[in-house]
Amino acid sequence: MAETGFLVFVIRRIINAFVTLILLILLMFILVHAIYRTPLSLARLYAGPRPTMAQLEAIVHEYHLNAPLYIQFVNYLIDIFRGNLGYDPIYKEPESQIILHYLPITLSFTIPAVILTVLIGMALGAVAASNRNKVHDYLTRAFYIFTWSSPPYFIALLLLLIFAFWLPGLTHGMIGLPPSGYVNELLPAPKPITGVPLIDSLIEGDWPYFTSYLQHMILPMLAVALYSFGIYTRMARNTMLDVLDSDYAKLGYAKGLPKRKVVYGIGLRNAMIPLVTLMVLAFALSWSGAFVAEDVFAYHGMGYITTVAITSVDPLMIYDITFFVGVSVIIANFIADILYGILDPRVRIS
Repeated sequence: MAETGFLVFVIRRIINAFVTLILLILLMFILVHAIYRTPLSLARLYAGPRPTMAQLEAIVHEYHLNAPLYIQFVNYLIDIFRGNLGYDPIYKEPESQIILHYLPITLSFTIPAVILTVLIGMALGAVAASNRNKVHDYLTRAFYIFTWSSPPYFIALLLLLIFAFWLPGLTHGMIGLPPSGYVNELLPAPKPITGVPLIDSLIEGDWPYFTSYLQHMILPMLAVALYSFGIYTRMARNTMLDVLDSDYAKLGYAKGLPKRKVVYGIGLRNAMIPLVTLMVLAFALSWSGAFVAEDVFAYHGMGYITTVAITSVDPLMIYDITFFVGVSVIIANFIADILYGILDPRVRIS
């Protein structure tokens, strides 16, 4: 029965995620058609700068932009599930190929940044809660207030100064990290096996490229992790305080269990339940932090092509990037729901 209940819970969450995806597509479709109200103005999305009337009319005919809105929406929905996001007029390539080239570069440091945020946030939150109103608590609170109140570009610039300029100067170049780029440009790229350069270099055993990639991703990863670190650590601390004040934690102390066992064995496990949902917020925050970090560290990922799309007035690219970010948050929310159901079986019947 338990396995059947969990399967039903997973199926319900899949349906919810799918409905949310359809609503996201519908919302983006409505917003675009609210801005570009005529077929010719809508065709300018696909035409690029200074199109001729003949080009616009050809695009209207190709994409059926003069059809009723519900038919356009159905056609667009079919194209999305086929992976056809249109042809970018600036890059002269399909939108999906452009995004799939830059997306792994951004995810290669944002996903480790979220994991780092969660692990460090939970650990420091537990330490602060178990040492309430002591030195450990005050230092942790001061640190996460500083990181949470600081703009993401300030954190990125501070890391850049410390690890890319000050430390190499003090240690005569023995300690330091690369200040820009995502890999040494002099190194040849590995063969595209998975589409993720870090994994491809690992599969091929290209250790110089792999090592260079890891070194270049450390600073952007730290910048993103510290940006979303504050809210997670604060929530972890407050949740741990509630758990440690609970009756079952006090019962653990009364039975003579050591403090470490109560804090990390009983308290942290129960505190993880509400913190799982906060992982989605940490992932969502990582996107905004990643875009700023990529700008500071000249890291050519999703943030880079977003900046290029804005400066070159490429609304189709901006639209598709917004869609991909929304889809990634939906997927993260689905994963959080499943983890929530695993940690707390009571959620499966809600």
